[in-house]
Amino acid sequence: MTRAGASLKPAPWPNPFGLWRKTSSNWVPVETFPANRPTSAPAPGKPSDRDPHPDRPGPPADPRRDPVTYLQLLRPAQWVKNVFVFAALVFGWKLTDPAAVSSAILAFVSFCLAASACYIINDIKDREQDLLHPSKRNRPIARGAVNPQAAGLVAVLLLTVAGGLCLLPVGSGRGLPGSFLTVLGGYVLLILAYSFFLKQIIILDVITISVGFVLRALGGAVAIDVGVSQWLIVCTFTLCLFLGFGKRRCDLAVMANANQAAQHRRTLEGYSLELLNHLVSISAGLAVVTFMLYTMEPSNPEPPFPKWMLIYTVPLVIYGVFRYAMLIESGRITGPTDIIINDRPFLATGLLWLLIAGLIVSQGRRIAEILDVTEPPGACQEESPGRLASPAPGSDRPAN
Repeated sequence: MTRAGASLKPAPWPNPFGLWRKTSSNWVPVETFPANRPTSAPAPGKPSDRDPHPDRPGPPADPRRDPVTYLQLLRPAQWVKNVFVFAALVFGWKLTDPAAVSSAILAFVSFCLAASACYIINDIKDREQDLLHPSKRNRPIARGAVNPQAAGLVAVLLLTVAGGLCLLPVGSGRGLPGSFLTVLGGYVLLILAYSFFLKQIIILDVITISVGFVLRALGGAVAIDVGVSQWLIVCTFTLCLFLGFGKRRCDLAVMANANQAAQHRRTLEGYSLELLNHLVSISAGLAVVTFMLYTMEPSNPEPPFPKWMLIYTVPLVIYGVFRYAMLIESGRITGPTDIIINDRPFLATGLLWLLIAGLIVSQGRRIAEILDVTEPPGACQEESPGRLASPAPGSDRPAN
């Protein structure tokens, strides 16, 4: 039976009776109720091919039977962002120190676990908004594969393990220093503040993310007990500004319209493609210039490798920055993680830069001796007092 006067509409899936039922707001076909759905239920966490509403919550996944879903909850693809922890290991000239390498690896794992916990908390909070995003709607919590209570327990466990790793006897044998735990805690608090309110403030949202990357680099330096150049901190900050504004542009471009973008993330309402194009261009220039300044800025104390030789890697840096800008402009990627994993030219450029930088750090002085280059091209050599006292051959200038 149907309600008198109600017009029958095609049901979302086969309905031999055409029955409708009254909800709190309007009349809906009975097929929208779980009891009348097809008996062939889809696999946990996977929407049925016949279901035209794949964003509806499905049955929660069992971690014993569906561990892949819980692994997706951790977003392991995002762990690549924590490679900034190794910046101090590379530029602090500790690559050949086994204790420093083991401490840096432990710091990297701690940041990965802490970041995953923050991602889970963010997904719990934004599960309704994620349903409006074409790719985020497939996250385990948003699609109902993992219930929020279980996800919250996983986040608490990850934070506990991340803090406990600092006590493992690596490096000096006493575990990571307490200052590393302070940096890690500051990172967690910053990301939680971002998840709950800072990401709703235009421009400040991207600045907050960039500061989070700086904390990763500082955490790596603290873990191996080395100082970090102020230029390296500035390089990290400006590079992450560039990546962050590029990510905002990707988010805005993939949404169907401005209203949908604003519903997914309120700050996207304040951004426009034109504004983001300007911000991406400015931050790209800052990233390249600050890296060039870092390579040419004298260090105190002087590093055991010719740091000025890193200037030869600038073309790779410029290509990588321009490649990322080109791909976000074309809409072929969804963010930094996507380009690192899926774009082979960008990945090859990054690996080549790491290879050359590693050679400069480990064998730079030997390479400079072989090439008979002991200082940057164009550098002025100081004349010895003896040369200053004697005029050049054929010169009319009298001796001093």
